[in-house]
Amino acid sequence: MIIHMNSSIIRFVLGNVLKTEAALLLLPCLVALIYREQVGIWYLPVAAACFLLGCLMTIKKPANHVFYLKEGCITTALSWIFLSFFGCLPFYLTKEIPSLTDALFETISGFTTTGASILNDVEALSHCSLFWRSFTHWIGGMGVLVFLLAIVPLSGGSNINLMRAESPGPSVGKLVPKVRYTARFLYLIYLGLTIAEMVLLLFGRMPLFDAICTSVGTAGTGGFGIKNSSIAGYSPYIQWIVTIFMILFGINFNAYYLILFGQIKKALKMEEVRYYLLIIAASVAFIFFNILNLCANAFEALTQSAFQVASIITTTGFSTVDFNMWNESCKIVLVLLMFIGACAGSTGGGIKVSRFVILFKTVRKEFMSYIHPKSIKKIQMDEKPIEHEVVRTVNVYFITFFVLFVLSVFLISFDDTDLITGFTAVAATINNIGPGLEMVGPSANFAFFSPFAKYVLMFDMLAGRLELFPLLLLFHKSIWKDLFAYKKSVRSFKKLNS
Repeated sequence: MIIHMNSSIIRFVLGNVLKTEAALLLLPCLVALIYREQVGIWYLPVAAACFLLGCLMTIKKPANHVFYLKEGCITTALSWIFLSFFGCLPFYLTKEIPSLTDALFETISGFTTTGASILNDVEALSHCSLFWRSFTHWIGGMGVLVFLLAIVPLSGGSNINLMRAESPGPSVGKLVPKVRYTARFLYLIYLGLTIAEMVLLLFGRMPLFDAICTSVGTAGTGGFGIKNSSIAGYSPYIQWIVTIFMILFGINFNAYYLILFGQIKKALKMEEVRYYLLIIAASVAFIFFNILNLCANAFEALTQSAFQVASIITTTGFSTVDFNMWNESCKIVLVLLMFIGACAGSTGGGIKVSRFVILFKTVRKEFMSYIHPKSIKKIQMDEKPIEHEVVRTVNVYFITFFVLFVLSVFLISFDDTDLITGFTAVAATINNIGPGLEMVGPSANFAFFSPFAKYVLMFDMLAGRLELFPLLLLFHKSIWKDLFAYKKSVRSFKKLNS
């Protein structure tokens, strides 16, 4: 039996996404009201347009609420495209970013928690636009569809497919029996950590507006700063608070769930979390000893090395120093961290620690099969066997990732930039990091790229945040054939019943 794609549920979810964005667009309006900024008025018509279009798309409820992973992937990809397009309009309409391409680049970078910018002077933006720019990180960090699942009652047991399509990592499961409650738990943890960081930043005498924007940027592991110097102008105390919370937001949120319910030993036994923390400790130690002679004292060297390692491995992208000036070995370590990324089930980007753990265990298993051909050994993680399907998916992900990476580097090479700039620009966008090296280093930006190169990098940002496949599925012809076939079958069914 052929199961055609349920286009009505896709339309319904997209409509709810637009209504959610309409509500969120009112927050920068409130900021504009507080700071008496006239440019904030432009957020209202965009919010109204989102709400009206959302209402039109949801006025007719779908007869069938059940959807499969295919629908989940398509809905997720289209949701992020819709979010980004409407989210960029206020920047363009206020003329604070006069180019629509640049406004879209900045917004996609925000929602995907990349933090790559085209702005030469961040501080020239209004408070409402600065807030919206940072707040897009918080929306995209946990995922707008996870938020939607937490507040909008979608019937049917297949809602986990929406979460799987949007959540980072090789596999996603339910923490509690109902997906809606899982989404709520995730958002409560997310909100709790964000507020905790905000309070601690305020203790460090950071201004309230700065604390809000920095906290939401850290929570989403995005990295849009509201100062041209990013976090460098703040005190060491503030830098350490941001460092700690970047690391915390890069940990698998399942660990926090276990800790909250008293299963601390089980949380500490999570292999991915242990490897993640070990990689951070080793990288900080290596860079610390390499930059010790460049700093005034050991504490400054430790602060800089810990901050930048945390920022890069969690793909946040904040900076306190121009690491472009460090020696080659330090820069190589940072580039490797770009690819490794944070834990699955966190707000961080990159390939994810769990995928590398599975990859190395697969390689070790293959070595053992050469030595002991008749041995049968299953790969395990957290004392549980990993299904062959998961191993196969991880292998396919690595192949797809590097094919897309190489193709992207080739395409932006037409801008005639040097290899390090091109390589790290793609690495920084597809891994949702932000800064790269050379011309896209922490003291530079992406403004010099041609519109074509910017669209390639925008695609990479979306692909990286959505774990490649949901976005790539949009380019498969069978998806669109399936979509139209479903509409045709619905019309035929209505005719038979009339």
